[in-house]
Amino acid sequence: MAEESLFDLVPEELRERLVGHPSYRASQIWQGAYRDLAAGYDGIMTLPLRLRRELADALPFPVLEPVEELASPDRRTRKTLFRLGDGETIEAVTMEFHDRCTACVSSQIGCPVGCPFCATGQSGFLRNLTAGEIVAQVLHAARQLRGVGRTLSHVVYMGMGEPMLNLDAVLRSIRILNDPEGFGLGARSFTVSTAGVVPGIDRLADEQPQVNLAVSLHASKDSLRDRLVPLNRRYPIPRLLEACRRYLEVTHRRITFEFALIDGVNDGIDDARAAARLLSDLLCHVNLIAYNPTGGSSSQRSPRDRVDAFGRVLSAAGISVTIRRPMGLEIEAGCGQLRARRNRRSP
Repeated sequence: MAEESLFDLVPEELRERLVGHPSYRASQIWQGAYRDLAAGYDGIMTLPLRLRRELADALPFPVLEPVEELASPDRRTRKTLFRLGDGETIEAVTMEFHDRCTACVSSQIGCPVGCPFCATGQSGFLRNLTAGEIVAQVLHAARQLRGVGRTLSHVVYMGMGEPMLNLDAVLRSIRILNDPEGFGLGARSFTVSTAGVVPGIDRLADEQPQVNLAVSLHASKDSLRDRLVPLNRRYPIPRLLEACRRYLEVTHRRITFEFALIDGVNDGIDDARAAARLLSDLLCHVNLIAYNPTGGSSSQRSPRDRVDAFGRVLSAAGISVTIRRPMGLEIEAGCGQLRARRNRRSP
């Protein structure tokens, strides 16, 4: 487990750490880290030098170490492999769109769910990230974007790991980044993705009803989803959809369902019709994503015409659908791919 850092603390905890110092020092630190995007205590010039040195020893100001960074040819997608304090590595992706800029962050090192088509799932699970390690990824993306004159507007927990299996740290990171005196990102700008952890969906609805929920569905029948998403054996589709309906009752917020379409596996017209029947009575939106192949899987991306046909079936059933444009294929932007490639190269 990583040592506690500045980014693990909520404002009241920081104030408690600074007992004996003027009360305004906590605000100076908070604003320096989250508004000014300082890269360390030495960058917060409102603090006296003695306090900066004291804090560096007592409460580390984490800056993630980039091991490798790749950019797409248009530089709108950038993927960074970071080394953490214990030597392990994680990935984060920054994506620039016309109307928004999004950071896709990791919540675990590896993933315990073990989806066979996912590079992270193939790598196994090592540990949960701390809230501070999650926050550090977001602040790195914000500094990166500021360097090109853009502002981070959205955070999605869709990188390495299953966020609902590290929900304490995920919710704490949202609370920290949502604080209006600091980074100030609105709750509706966060999206937490899950492969279908039912207790996590219930807890998200209760504790953060304004945060968006995305469910990686990938299949509409248990027989196929058991193969694609092993977690389905514990939380099968009927139970998962019951949780989604409870979420809708509490939050009244539209759920996003995601299908990574794999050639010849889950991309047929019958698959599309099954999805339409399953989701027709839910307030939802469907993202269709052509599968991003990984080095450890023989699966291939669904052809564009089949993705389009799948989308037409959903649209005809009255379901809102978006066919996502692949981003970052040239830089292995799919979850866990860069880390997996680097690990394969290591002796």
